[in-house]
Amino acid sequence: MKHIFVVNPSAGRRSSVGVIRDAIAAYPEQDCLVIETRAPRDAIRIVDECCETNEGLLRFYACGGDGTLNEVAEGVLRHSDRASLSCYPCGSGNDFVKYYGGASVFLSDFKALLEAEERPIDLMKVNDRVSINITNFGFDTEVAKTMIAVKKKPVIGGKNAYTTGVLKAFFTSMKNRCTVIADGQVMNPDGILLFGTVACGRYVGGSFCCSPYSDNTDGLLDVCVSRPIPRLRLLRLIKYYKAGTHLEEPACEGIFTTARARRVELLADPGFALTLDGEIVEGTRFDIEVLPAAIRFAVPVTKTEGTKI
Repeated sequence: MKHIFVVNPSAGRRSSVGVIRDAIAAYPEQDCLVIETRAPRDAIRIVDECCETNEGLLRFYACGGDGTLNEVAEGVLRHSDRASLSCYPCGSGNDFVKYYGGASVFLSDFKALLEAEERPIDLMKVNDRVSINITNFGFDTEVAKTMIAVKKKPVIGGKNAYTTGVLKAFFTSMKNRCTVIADGQVMNPDGILLFGTVACGRYVGGSFCCSPYSDNTDGLLDVCVSRPIPRLRLLRLIKYYKAGTHLEEPACEGIFTTARARRVELLADPGFALTLDGEIVEGTRFDIEVLPAAIRFAVPVTKTEGTKI
């Protein structure tokens, strides 16, 4: 098997290219290649070209954050007969890998990463795009817009970028117009929501367990819609959303409507946008469907799958 590390040099606070090359050098017997991305969506091109110019099985490692992982996953999906996916999480949030116990599961033992076990996982198809973790909208998208703007800034950026985004959305995005339909059933008949999530993964924003019961091997999407609530109540309830206890917490009763579905439709007014694995995508209609067991994802044997951290 050939191991191809697709590195986003802009991910995180500093480039991980040197660290990855040093780690590879310790295992000269392994067939490894490092390629840096040069622009958004470039990782998809890299996967395509590597599959066209190399024979045999290929494993691609997304070296960056969730955006890099999203792009590499989309490329791997196109060549899923002989390409698989893993990651070297070095972004600022690394939300997807929290499903498996966190970034340390993938970073603590490089040999274990190279020998990681593969298993099939589900993906989401969002119109003509792919999502591996979370597709969210409403309040959360306003949060994401701010995160993108401040992620490189001191104090308010980095791991604090999500909190900064929440504070801004608190004043600008408390009511959002979007109708959510899960397998033909309308989840919010008034077409208004605070936020919504469609998930294969569990975490968003660096530490918020938005979808605590998601299973990315069950062939279903976990859907959650929050009705609008007063700002002060939202402030009191954020701690439950962060901990992943919001779906059973008595203080949150009546706020969330949930479903498990194979297909979700979002119908919205012009100017609407959603956040797809951290990237903003604008549109007025989104068709989201699960792609069961779409690709193989490799997790080191030291995994603690499903652990909340």
